[in-house]
Amino acid sequence: MAILSVNAGSSTLKFSLYPLVNGDVQPQMLNGVIEGLEPGGAPEMRWTFQDQHQVRALSLGTDHVFAQALLSLRDLLAGLPGVPIIDAVAHRVVHGAALYRASEIVSDEVLAQLTRLNSLAPLHQPHNLEGVRAFRQAFEGVPQVACFDTAFHATLPEVDYRFALPESLYEQGLRRYGFHGLSYQYVMGTLHEYSKRSQGRVLMAHLGNGASLSAAREGKSCATTMGFSALDGLMMGTRTGALDAGVLLYLLEQGWDHAKLQKLLYKQSGLLGVSGISADMRRLRSDASASAKLAIDMFTYRVVRESGALIACMQGLDVMAFSGGIGEHDVALRTELGQRMAWLGVDIDSSLNAKATGDQVMAIHTPGSRVEVWVVPTDEGVVAAREAARLIKR
Repeated sequence: MAILSVNAGSSTLKFSLYPLVNGDVQPQMLNGVIEGLEPGGAPEMRWTFQDQHQVRALSLGTDHVFAQALLSLRDLLAGLPGVPIIDAVAHRVVHGAALYRASEIVSDEVLAQLTRLNSLAPLHQPHNLEGVRAFRQAFEGVPQVACFDTAFHATLPEVDYRFALPESLYEQGLRRYGFHGLSYQYVMGTLHEYSKRSQGRVLMAHLGNGASLSAAREGKSCATTMGFSALDGLMMGTRTGALDAGVLLYLLEQGWDHAKLQKLLYKQSGLLGVSGISADMRRLRSDASASAKLAIDMFTYRVVRESGALIACMQGLDVMAFSGGIGEHDVALRTELGQRMAWLGVDIDSSLNAKATGDQVMAIHTPGSRVEVWVVPTDEGVVAAREAARLIKR
């Protein structure tokens, strides 16, 4: 038996398969991605099984492309030797709002409630739920489990999650929720295995195309940079991060409509918007232009600034952890952040830092550092698989 863990996006489907032994999730035996599902795309499926990397072009019609792709995935699973029966499909779902503080087996009622949250995460939630619907059809009778990025932050105190808005708007759901919860849940659990100090004051930095920070005490989220939407907080690949609401009022006065604003905030800003070159940090690192340097400097500055705010909320810092594509691989960024946080007692070992390339959990602090610093390659898939296994066992 096994759990299939999936993350459905607008044009991609990431998947990984985790066997179960006595109800416990084992290391993944298969992982891959289906890409090119956007209109006019060139669909292909890439996967790794038994240490062998495979690529297969998919011939799909123009209608119900996602559903057709799932049938290709189902056929792949049926054709690989030794692949167990699928017990459940675990879906990463960005938004559970205040309705769902923990993972949930999807029923018609749950799906209807989650659909009403689409406006809270317009570029993520609809695609997540499309994936749930398609899997319910392609894997008929197999439980579908929604695992929420917001659930980890259900422990936020009211002073953190409330906006300074009238009560009537709060009752409509206008509050801070926090995201990247599956990643933070994995990082927190991993730190507990490696570090005794991780029960104290922990700052986790999930830095990638989407970026956020989370502060935790005794393993529970107490503050985070993302809020009502996945736009708030840090500067990101193509997203603004925190932005004075007056900017939006000004643009509305200039005749901007909802669609134009949404595109600006989600797709045209961040590293891409500032540099005018790319949203990829690796590409910017290799570019000698002033605009590339400014984008990197701004990204770094925002991490330092927001880190200070979260550390103040915790009244100190015991452990810091980096995850996400940038956090796990960008040695230069970790070096600079360490230098700017030296006043806290952060002291990063340059040799260890250079060796931390995202393929294993590594401590990168010196023996004399007052703050432990770790690089923890995140695995949202296994967290979702564990949640699904727990629910179907119950």
